[in-house]
Amino acid sequence: MNLLSAKNLSHTFDYELFKNISLELHAKESIAIIGVSGSGKSTLLHILSTLLAPDSGSVSLFGEDIAAMTNKRLSQIKRDALGLVFQSHYLFKGFSAYENLEVAAILSHQKIDNTLLEKLNIEKNINQKVTELSGGQQQRVSIARVLTKKPRIIFADEPTGNLDKQTANEVMSLFFEYCLTHDAGMILVTHDEELAHKCDKVYRLENKELVRIQ
Repeated sequence: MNLLSAKNLSHTFDYELFKNISLELHAKESIAIIGVSGSGKSTLLHILSTLLAPDSGSVSLFGEDIAAMTNKRLSQIKRDALGLVFQSHYLFKGFSAYENLEVAAILSHQKIDNTLLEKLNIEKNINQKVTELSGGQQQRVSIARVLTKKPRIIFADEPTGNLDKQTANEVMSLFFEYCLTHDAGMILVTHDEELAHKCDKVYRLENKELVRIQ
């Protein structure tokens, strides 16, 4: 099944970042996008995940063109079907780790999965305030919050940037396993080429173009 289809995307800030980029994501598939800083990787991810509108081109999610959606329909898809993981975790600071997960569970009508907490090695810290956790623990809580939603597409921008290598590999394995067991897909932006090459497809964003290298 086709989860996402992007056609002829172009975007400019102070200068043209990229032009005529097309991409498709299917169920059970993972795609990595690599490139030097400033090449537009994060901007492209923001467009694909509906956070930013392209200057030209179109993005369809689950067969529906984003531009043709009502605000209500787009909000529903973002809430229920899209999971965004950033290097900055954006957790609710006044809440415990568990309360952060509860918010995601309530909004998406899902249950908190204790097995997921164990896999991320945060089950013992789950009742601590977010501010009492290390950066790596906060990032793992953020990842648990996203997966609690049971998204159909995971958009991940340097999701392992605050994690040590072993934990980063464990988290990536969890993402891959999730995609396979939930008919989901993932688009990953990373500087880590070794991590990128664990994905099904790898693209490099350079010279304003997206070039497939794996």
